[in-house]
Amino acid sequence: MAVKDGDTVKVEYTGKLDDGSIFDSSENHGKPLEFQVGSGQVIIGFDSAVLGMSEGDEKEFRILPAQAYGNHDPTLVQKVPREIFPQDAELVPGLVFEAGLPTGERVPATIFEVGEGTVTVDLNHPLAGKTLNFKIKLKEIVASN
Repeated sequence: MAVKDGDTVKVEYTGKLDDGSIFDSSENHGKPLEFQVGSGQVIIGFDSAVLGMSEGDEKEFRILPAQAYGNHDPTLVQKVPREIFPQDAELVPGLVFEAGLPTGERVPATIFEVGEGTVTVDLNHPLAGKTLNFKIKLKEIVASN
């Protein structure tokens, strides 16, 4: 039986960047990733890659930024006043924290630079602008649509 839109699947995966570094793996989570195909629970490129696979199939594929977390948007790199952070917070470039948007949504943000009275933060997803390389194995089709 081949995977189609609406099926719920379990997938083991390892995701690497072009430099070979691993950015995520189902092994880190202790279980396969379970999601409903076509529901938007995973990035578009990953969703479409499992279509047509059968249980036990393995596959390697690349996802360009447009089908993953988008291109890096320079307008999302902004200077904010230092006082919006807790006074005792140790702010260093590369630190990832959760930022609250005016909409109430919470997104990951990365400190880019720490100045005298301002902190430059990058609100892009940490994987924005990156090509993602995956090796996956379809463990199970949990529910078929």
